[in-house]
Amino acid sequence: MTVDSLDRASSSGIRNVVLVHGAFADGSGWEGLHQILAAKGYTVVVVQHPTRSFAVDVGYVSRAIGALDGPVILVGHSYGGAVITEAGRDPQVKALLYVAGWVPDAGQSVFSLIGSLPAGSAQPPILPPQDGFIIVDPERFPDSFAQDVEPAKAKFMAISQVPWGLEAANGAVSEPAWKSKPSWYLLTTEDRMIPPEGQRAMASGAGMRVTEAAGSHAVFVSKPDVVASLVEEAAQNAMAEAM
Repeated sequence: MTVDSLDRASSSGIRNVVLVHGAFADGSGWEGLHQILAAKGYTVVVVQHPTRSFAVDVGYVSRAIGALDGPVILVGHSYGGAVITEAGRDPQVKALLYVAGWVPDAGQSVFSLIGSLPAGSAQPPILPPQDGFIIVDPERFPDSFAQDVEPAKAKFMAISQVPWGLEAANGAVSEPAWKSKPSWYLLTTEDRMIPPEGQRAMASGAGMRVTEAAGSHAVFVSKPDVVASLVEEAAQNAMAEAM
């Protein structure tokens, strides 16, 4: 770590970043982003929540925030967007970044948002529930979730995916943090899990700053540098807005 990288992180005013993974994934997908941000002097926490229960997942994130000293940026991918929408009300959280994320309003869950997607949207290849959990068809996962990820890695992501609990998917937000915190959105234009038009509608409806990137739903794996740029933008601008 160089003096210059430390200065860049310090000058942003926010040095703490908490990464919240989505459904069918785990915290290991953030490895590339973690490396980029840590090399620039940020303190980066990867939350390894189980995606079984919405309330439990929010609790994992809240504990991660509480263990840090100073202001925090929350970054949520996919279902992680719903989690940060709830957990982000913590006063330590100064900015939110949604990476191809779901953006629930009060009383909404990810499942209720899925039902409100634009008519004719492509449906992701999610298999029928078993014992209260769902997964993406492993055979179709690479082409639907991670088509721009190196093929061998995409196949491994498919067979190592974490089942998503229906209790988590149906967990409703109480008061959305994005209504009171500056928020950014990375819209993935080649997403085959959450249609780009659905992402655009959610982000625009919430008044977020939207950046579009040509990427799959797994953009956090394939293009961590793009996500890192938005984290730094949020770090710098969120504190400026607070002054």
